[in-house]
Amino acid sequence: MQNQEGQLAADGETEVTCGIEDWANFGGGGDGDVMQQQSSVPFVGDKEPLSALAAEYQSGSPILLQKIEMLGDKYVAIRRTRGDGNCFFRSFMFSYLEHILEKQDRVEVDRIKANVEECRKTLQSLGYVDFTFEDFFALFLEQLDDVLQGNETSISHEELLNRSREQSVSDYVVMFFRFVTSGEIRKRSEFFEPFVFGLTNTTVEQFCKSAVEPMGEESDHVHITALSDALGVPIRVVYLDRSSCDAGGVSVNHHDFVPVPGNLPSATGAGSESIDPFITLLYRPGHYDILYPK
Repeated sequence: MQNQEGQLAADGETEVTCGIEDWANFGGGGDGDVMQQQSSVPFVGDKEPLSALAAEYQSGSPILLQKIEMLGDKYVAIRRTRGDGNCFFRSFMFSYLEHILEKQDRVEVDRIKANVEECRKTLQSLGYVDFTFEDFFALFLEQLDDVLQGNETSISHEELLNRSREQSVSDYVVMFFRFVTSGEIRKRSEFFEPFVFGLTNTTVEQFCKSAVEPMGEESDHVHITALSDALGVPIRVVYLDRSSCDAGGVSVNHHDFVPVPGNLPSATGAGSESIDPFITLLYRPGHYDILYPK
């Protein structure tokens, strides 16, 4: 994995802010211990104070409790998503649409619509027939329009949450992201091939068919890099596990997935060093939830 990490960083695709041993612990996105604990969680849960996270680990690892306390310095709340293999995509979905609803950023909506059109062309150029993905694209664009206020179909934050919990809407948007991710990986197969082979010992095409496009397949850094690049949306992943950095000291590390400069939202600034992603996800082994900065 060491060479792969270096390539990701060198290409400017992903900003890595912890050690190589921590990157090895990063991956997965739907199964594991957290998934089993969250079987009763809706697709997207209610916003909860960070103290609710600490309560889960009161009788657990002191390292985890210390890291949760450190998280409290920068973050105020968590929103859980169901651990069904789609938690990364569902967390991204709600966090992005919530951001648009709260900020009413019409420039960002216009920008991502242009990127979505490019994603559509990518799939067509790869031989996908329109009817296999068109409904998913249409539903995402509908949600994007509806979170902008002033339209006949505008929705409230409560309605956004309700839709995100409705399977017919939530799963369709997840499938939109899965097709976008698959298209980006296939389009840049030479770039992604070493990482895919290192993860699964399969070809890019096999990986996309078996680990990207099907519902319920968990996500790792390949999926996140591809989705971030395709849509031009920076993503910060903060992860909570028992690893430590800095010669045994305890610290909370994060990975910033930063798209290529020409594909970034205009509000983020020109240099990747100055980018502060507006989507922040909490990764615990096998699961992603949404984090809210202070």
